[in-house]
Amino acid sequence: MRDDFPRHLAKELDAADPLADLRDRFVIADDDLIYLDGNSLGRLPAATPAHLDRLVRQGWGDGLVRSWPTWIEWSRRIGDRLAAHALGARPGEVVVSDSTSVNLYKLAAAALDAAGDRSTVLVDAEDFPTDRYVLEGLAAARGLTLRLLPSDLDEGLRLDELRAALDGDVALVVLSAVAYRSGALLDMAAVNAAARQVGATVLWDLSHAVGSVPIELAATGADLAVGCTYKYLNGGPGAPAFLYVRRELQSRLRQPIQGWFGRRDQFGMGPGYDPAPDLDRFLVGTPSILALAPLDPALDVLAEAGIDRVRAKGRRLGELIVTLADAWLTPHGFRVASPREADRRGSHVCLHHPEALRISRALAEAGVVGDYRAPDRLRLGPAPLYTRYVDVWDALDRLRGLAERRGWERVPGGPSRVT
Repeated sequence: MRDDFPRHLAKELDAADPLADLRDRFVIADDDLIYLDGNSLGRLPAATPAHLDRLVRQGWGDGLVRSWPTWIEWSRRIGDRLAAHALGARPGEVVVSDSTSVNLYKLAAAALDAAGDRSTVLVDAEDFPTDRYVLEGLAAARGLTLRLLPSDLDEGLRLDELRAALDGDVALVVLSAVAYRSGALLDMAAVNAAARQVGATVLWDLSHAVGSVPIELAATGADLAVGCTYKYLNGGPGAPAFLYVRRELQSRLRQPIQGWFGRRDQFGMGPGYDPAPDLDRFLVGTPSILALAPLDPALDVLAEAGIDRVRAKGRRLGELIVTLADAWLTPHGFRVASPREADRRGSHVCLHHPEALRISRALAEAGVVGDYRAPDRLRLGPAPLYTRYVDVWDALDRLRGLAERRGWERVPGGPSRVT
């Protein structure tokens, strides 16, 4: 895209956008608010309130416990929808349950227990905190070595750095497909192949990738994965996470939280824990039906859009951010802090500035909601299902105006509670 990019060209892109009509499938309560934080919390699908109302009034209010025969399969049923429309997995390989952190713990513990006498765990030193914390605890409890792989804040983990760290003592590698800070995108197939050469298992965190980039778990040879559903999947605040276990591994792995939903013949109420023979063994307790329900209308929109079209628009939105940031913001001390090549980046873009925290707060006051990530990054996350090109243009224009008058100087700094 050209450095000289007038607003009317953004409007022309919107007029030609094949996904433009899907914006109407979401609740847009304030037309003046520009929302560029879809990679933290997706917008509310317009069909969700009525869907939940029917569930509450009819399923719970009228049906009571008689509705459970329908509800009890929802974790698997919605998991299969995710597998088909967002994850490139086979039926029976994805289940929706618990949180990302809990699922990460379950699968990491299961993989380590199956790793024999291998004693090293690898994780990106700049990966999302919960991944590092969970592995730190598991390694300490088992007397294992946790190795933090050096990773560039802007460009992400280099494949050659990973290959150099892989040896016959590595039991588990935990990586994010899209880096939560910079948006750097890893080559999943190459990582899986490198780990498999030394007999190590890879556990993927897909939280910032799912619903924004095509994921092919089966085709790339992935063994294990987890991720959340409230970002680009629009499942709602704190919506249940998902986990993926390749079919051939399911009977070999035993997760550590032995709840009744993971037991073979769960309603037999037997005296001991006998794990289910398939993916059900990775379930724990009774699912939150009210929390699962919003995923159905959200996945309806994603299925209609198609992940390839979502990715194509996400690339263009990111390119527009980079182009305008270079032209308008570089003179004011900003720098693009994400991979510049669209193929190496997810759907969000980071900008570096020493005053990023105060800038993010001042930008919110100007009607643009992005977010801040330590140490000094402004993160902008357009969501292709509902973000327009003109939204990106206007957001960068407001940021330019803020920069020209140094409008953040009156905004207090201090700790941020943005998630």
